[in-house]
Amino acid sequence: MAIQDQLLAAVDGRRGVDAADRLCEACVVLFDVDAAAISLVFDGANTGTLGSSGEHARTYDELQFLLGEGPCLESVARRAPVLALDLADPDDVRWPVYGPAMVDLQIRGVFAMPVVVAGEYVGALDLFRTQPGGLEDEQLTGAVVAAELAGIPLLDLLDADLQAAAADPASNVWAELHTLSRAEVSQATGMLVAQLEVDPAEALLRLRAHAYATGRSATDVARDILDRKLRLEAD
Repeated sequence: MAIQDQLLAAVDGRRGVDAADRLCEACVVLFDVDAAAISLVFDGANTGTLGSSGEHARTYDELQFLLGEGPCLESVARRAPVLALDLADPDDVRWPVYGPAMVDLQIRGVFAMPVVVAGEYVGALDLFRTQPGGLEDEQLTGAVVAAELAGIPLLDLLDADLQAAAADPASNVWAELHTLSRAEVSQATGMLVAQLEVDPAEALLRLRAHAYATGRSATDVARDILDRKLRLEAD
């Protein structure tokens, strides 16, 4: 069975996040990688994880958000695939913080394919491998196809939310996407602006730094801030 047919079979009959997760799981099997995730990128920031092959993949994707750099962001910015054959290569200095952090997590190769919806570059399919080296030609071609298919689950979410809004004007129009896009992080950032008397960029940087230093996700830290279980100290 051709790779495209196998990818389609993986998501057949599934919708939204479930389809995105199954697509990532299929990528791991078909492309000889160890993890896969679909990043959402808006306004130059990794704002959420649409789908993943598992918790490790979500951690790798979350790290791009925490550090503000990585292959998914570069892939969307360049509107092209971004291939890192060996993050431990001293000559590869594209991501001075993300690269070494991923090597610490035993990831050596990262491949990011942009995800396009309605002509807009809205994210990337990220493939992670513990061993250095590139994808074979057939695998690279298949990864591009998988990135094209990744736009379908996102459209599912948009369509479902728009239909819900039409049926119920009081509904949250972007309900599921709102959850995926780390909405708590935005809310907690606003709280930090008031508490620490800093601008939003500095507040977000403080939140990300705390999450990275404590080995937690930004969303978990944000929830603690919103629940007043955690208060970051001003300098």
